[in-house]
Order: sequence, then structure tokens, then C-alpha cells
Amino acid sequence: MTPADPHAWFPQFYGNPAIRTLASACRWTISGQIEEETPDDPAKAPKRKVPIDVRHLLAGCTSGCKHAGPLRGAFALDETCLLTLGELTAVMPSAANTAFYLQAQTDGLLVLDIEADCPPGVATDLLRLPGILYSELSMSGQGFHLVMPLPKNFHDFPVAAGKRVLREEHGWYELLLDHWSTFTRQPVPDRIVARVNAATNAPAFASIEDLYAQLAVNASESSGASASAVDTAEDMPDIPYSQAIVEQTLASARQRLRDPGDFNHDMSRWEFSVLALLYGWMRTQLRAYSALGVEYSTGDTAWLLYKAAVDVIPARPKHSERRNGRPFLLDRAAALVADRAAGSSSTN
Repeated sequence: MTPADPHAWFPQFYGNPAIRTLASACRWTISGQIEEETPDDPAKAPKRKVPIDVRHLLAGCTSGCKHAGPLRGAFALDETCLLTLGELTAVMPSAANTAFYLQAQTDGLLVLDIEADCPPGVATDLLRLPGILYSELSMSGQGFHLVMPLPKNFHDFPVAAGKRVLREEHGWYELLLDHWSTFTRQPVPDRIVARVNAATNAPAFASIEDLYAQLAVNASESSGASASAVDTAEDMPDIPYSQAIVEQTLASARQRLRDPGDFNHDMSRWEFSVLALLYGWMRTQLRAYSALGVEYSTGDTAWLLYKAAVDVIPARPKHSERRNGRPFLLDRAAALVADRAAGSSSTN
């Protein structure tokens, strides 16, 4: 029997102009359960749901593969690992967890992700926003994904424009700017549409610009320095006293690290806090050795920070991704070093 055409199953998804705008970008895959082997007992290895290297899945493992199970996480945001929507639909027509890496400033669109625990009144106000280009249910069936045009006031908030995600303070919803977004292709039920249309109270947000401004104004200040401003070699250079600096930094900082629970288990935010704390203690060590006549570049500092970080940050699939041509955590370390260096120079 010829399988049904997914375009016929989900016409509101495949026929949507906003989705068609994104379709040709080679940033589509599916989410899958990735096994994380542990040295003590691989059979009890935890699993995480992540966007997968779909090209590797289609090609199959080779004798050189070292990852657990048939899947590995997507480590590049291009044709190395990913497909266009048309290619993905052709090879996996029934996949229920399509994933796309959104780059708002390039794509001209953003995604408003409304969580399942968002209060119904707040969710209704968000669903009433004018200009929604596409809407669907989340995987839980209790939340929503809304595709919106880039706000006209996007560049009025340069700090926010450089963020990957803007989150509401309670975690009820977030704007995805440079981030993975999952599409279920499941339309919002008529009963919810009717409820939204029947609402008569004044909405909390008049427009996407209004919503963006409310989230953007609270975005944490940063120097705006780019991670790419820090040059790191392909391999760690020979850095004087590197082992001592890393060991002494860890000895000072290890007992002062915050818990992921302090960040609602948002691992990206927690990891950046770890890098920031390690950097603070590492500066003390760098000053001490600089007094001996040693000069440390920002690239050296990023490598040292990275080496300290991998000692205390548990590995997760995202770390296999590469940013600016280097491992994800090394790039995060470079981003923090760039930010601190820019902030220091601006106060001199």
C-alpha cells in the first residue's frame, strides 16, 4: 500500500506561507532519544531527547562510530547533519517531532513557545496576538507553538537581539530567536480557537512588538562582544603553568558552584554561570602568573576556562555541537572571555 502523503495529513503546516519560508533552509531534522553511556554501567545510561544527526541516521553507523545506539546528536547546523523540510518529509513522512533550528535575524521569523503550565488566561492573551503566521499544539497537547514575524522594534533592544531565547520570568512562555524549535504539525483544536475568539477582556499585549519589548527590556546587559572575537587554535596551545592554573581554579571554585535547580534546570544558563564563576577565580591565578612576566591572550584564557569547565560540567549531547568552528563549551568559554575583556576595556 502506498503510504499517505503527509502534505495531505497536515495541510495547514505544509501549506503555511511562513513554514514554506523556512522549508528550504537546510536546518531540519527530528528529535530522538540519545543514549549517554556511563563508564560504570552502560546498560543504565540515561537518555536525552535532542535534535539528531539525521544524515548519519540515514547513512548508518560505520566501524569508526563511538556513540551509543544508532543515533547521535546534530553537531552542525547545516547540510553536514541536517536536511531541508522537503528532504526530511520524503525520508521520514510520519515523524511526529520535526525540529528546525531557527535563526530569527536570518529567517525574519521567531517562535513563541507557550508552556503547558502557562495559566489559561495568559495563554489566551498570547493566542490573541495579531499577526500570528502559524500556530499548533505542543507535544504535550497542553502548550502551543506560534510563528510570528520579527518585531519591528527588534533592533531597538540590542542586548535582547543578541540573545538565543527571551524567557518570561515564571517560565510560562519564551521567544525563540536563535534556537531549536520543535513542530508537531498538530493544529490548535476548534474548541480552543473558539475560546480565544470569545475573549472580550483587554489583552495583555497589543502586538508582538509589545510582547517583545516587555521581555527585551529585562534582558541581562552584556558587552555585546562576540565569541568569534576570541581566537582559539584548533588544538590547545602550550600555555605556561596551565595545569597549575586549572587545578588551583577548581580547588577554589568547586564548593561554590550553584546547582542546576537554581536555574529551573535550564542547563545552558547553569553552564554559563559555572563558566562565570570559574573565570572569576581563574583571574586570580592569571594575575599571579602574569606577575612573573607571563602574558596570557584571550585565546589562552578561553582554553584554560574550557579545561576547568569540562571537569565540573557533566557531558551532554549539545556539547558535541560546534560553534565558530570549535567545541560548544569552548565557544561558550570564548564568549564569556570576550564579554569580560570588552567590559574591562570599556571601564579603563
